[in-house]
Amino acid sequence: MVEFINTEKAPAAIGPYSQGTLVGKIAYISGQLPINMETGELEADPAKAAKASLSNVLEIVKAAGGDIKSIAKVNVFVKDINDFNAINEVYADFFGDHKPARALVQVASLPKDATLEIEAIAEVE
Repeated sequence: MVEFINTEKAPAAIGPYSQGTLVGKIAYISGQLPINMETGELEADPAKAAKASLSNVLEIVKAAGGDIKSIAKVNVFVKDINDFNAINEVYADFFGDHKPARALVQVASLPKDATLEIEAIAEVE
């Protein structure tokens, strides 16, 4: 059975999908744009964008019953691969010693002309 994950601590879905789904103990987190939840603004700076998207992903994982160590796989979609180093620094700080599997790819464009989008898979309690 699929359960839908919803939290007001992360941006609402901008289309016909949920923030995430829970199947058993596996949470699938939809791609999160870099929306700063304090200001409601889309972050353009790659470092700030990475922090905002990762924070939004984590809030949805928490709503599903997990925490940062629950995150097993992360997919990062970037508008400009030249932002790799700035994003990587934030990513390393965010996860610390926890090292989920990851892919980072450049894409032609993203919704709202965002700098990046991040999705994840987590195992939760």
